[in-house]
Amino acid sequence: IDSGWAHTCALASNGGVKCWGWNYRGQLGNGNNNDSNVPVDVFGLSSGVSAISAGGYGHTCGLLTSGGVKCWGWNYYGQLGNGNNTSSNVPVNVSGLSSGVSAISAGLIHTCALLTTGGVKCWGYNGAGELGNGNTADSNVPVNVSGLSSGVSAISAGHGHTCALTSSGGVKCWGWNYYGQLGNGNNTDSNVPVNVSGLSSGVSAISAGRYHTCGLLTSGGVKCWGRNNSGQLGNGNNTDSNVPVDVSGLSSGVSAISAGITHTCGLLTSGGVKCWGWNNFGELGNGNNNDSNVPVDVSGLSSGVSAISAGGYGHTCGLLTSGGIKCWGNNWAGQLGNGNNTKSNVPVNVLGFGP
Repeated sequence: IDSGWAHTCALASNGGVKCWGWNYRGQLGNGNNNDSNVPVDVFGLSSGVSAISAGGYGHTCGLLTSGGVKCWGWNYYGQLGNGNNTSSNVPVNVSGLSSGVSAISAGLIHTCALLTTGGVKCWGYNGAGELGNGNTADSNVPVNVSGLSSGVSAISAGHGHTCALTSSGGVKCWGWNYYGQLGNGNNTDSNVPVNVSGLSSGVSAISAGRYHTCGLLTSGGVKCWGRNNSGQLGNGNNTDSNVPVDVSGLSSGVSAISAGITHTCGLLTSGGVKCWGWNNFGELGNGNNNDSNVPVDVSGLSSGVSAISAGGYGHTCGLLTSGGIKCWGNNWAGQLGNGNNTKSNVPVNVLGFGP
């Protein structure tokens, strides 16, 4: 599963893709631009997809089992990567990436791909240097990230910045740095990758949110950095930090992380979920709408969850080990997928998934 600004997508066990929620930009990929509060099939992708990323403001991408990439939705800045700037409500091929890709990440209005060689390519908006190629010119085709032709094991594209996890367990970030989201101890933008302070090793996963970033440590602990106005760093205060800080109470026992726009969630090794940060729409899922600058338990999800996504503007989703999906928070465009448009501060079932 992956949640975008106000839409959500799920990869089915048969390799097909379904999306739901906001569709103004064609990001549901079903050939029209009508919102849907129930899952719909993405055109032409009933099988053959191995990963999805719906992190964009109005675009979505799918990684094919062949190693190629298709994207759909808004394309004003070239974020679909197909050589033009025309939006598409059905999937289109990303130029030059018909094979050789191992992971994808869709940011706000840019997209990045991790190659099987360990290199990284990005495309789309580049106003803050989030493409990492040494300039700030937009590109509607993939460009190489400077200095990262190999040695990368994971990528995460945020709203105006991008981060990479190296094979040595270190983290590098590039792009917008107004709130310290690059984590290198200053607040200066960079159009080439820079090292995150104190994280040259020992990191197993990364997640770039709107203006903050988080890293999962090999110890099972979590560190976050950047914007903290709503407590999204989870360290017990609301002060921004341009270097990584420890998330309170999560020094171990975490298996996955997801940074959203102003909140963050962690999947525990027990299968439970904790979230922290902004809670205006109930995106923390704990039954109230109070912000929290420390992690809180998501109601009813103390176990049985296998994946999480907090990428949305005020909504979060969890994939259950049973194959079902639960979502919570903002639902103005039907992004919870439960057949209505009413927000919920506790998890609700997405229609059409599960036993």
